[in-house]
Amino acid sequence: MERLLLKQKVRELRKKGKTYSEIIKKLNITIPKNTLSYWCRGVILPIWYLKKIKQLNIESLKKARSTALKINTEKRRKYLTLLLKKNSDFVNKINISTQKLLLSILYLGEGAKYISAPCLTLGNSNPLIIKFYLKLLKNCYTIDKSKFRARIQCRFDQDIKILENFWIIATGIEKKQFYPTYVDKRTIGKPTLKKNYNGVCTIHYFDAKIQIELELLAKLIMDKVVPGPIV
Repeated sequence: MERLLLKQKVRELRKKGKTYSEIIKKLNITIPKNTLSYWCRGVILPIWYLKKIKQLNIESLKKARSTALKINTEKRRKYLTLLLKKNSDFVNKINISTQKLLLSILYLGEGAKYISAPCLTLGNSNPLIIKFYLKLLKNCYTIDKSKFRARIQCRFDQDIKILENFWIIATGIEKKQFYPTYVDKRTIGKPTLKKNYNGVCTIHYFDAKIQIELELLAKLIMDKVVPGPIV
């Protein structure tokens, strides 16, 4: 009788649109869902039941994604911590010679290669790259600050004064050493979509000897790493 009563309660709850998980929780029972499904054969579900199941599936998916995101975030944190620990000693051993190698490769990738121009020229929109370049340059060579010149290139809808102040602070180069800002007229009518875009800052340093040395050093590095003709 007790089992028949339980079966009746299960069917009543099912008729009201309860899921099997909700029924188990409501009646505090441990009966398998396939058994409950057998008990509820022929039960007519409410017309809104499918909509409820769809919503429950959406909520379940959101929860699963949230859980997966937390797990992946923690995995990434542990991985990055391991990488930092693995490479910290290596980075701490970087000396001036190594910095000069870094500078030559940076210039190889980002700098202008003018055979006859008596200056180093490197431009980038990322202030961290510009700061890194200037720091390496000052660490590796005796620098005359008066030999620096800079130019900003920006889009038409950007505020020139704001950009100039930004790059003066970022580079440490005096305002009088900046050439007039170049505004790209091709961007007229085309709003700047990229957030925190401060234009491109190009740094010129008038010392042909440093340019020649860095380009030669980069060539020596490439010849060492990739000897022979490049197919």
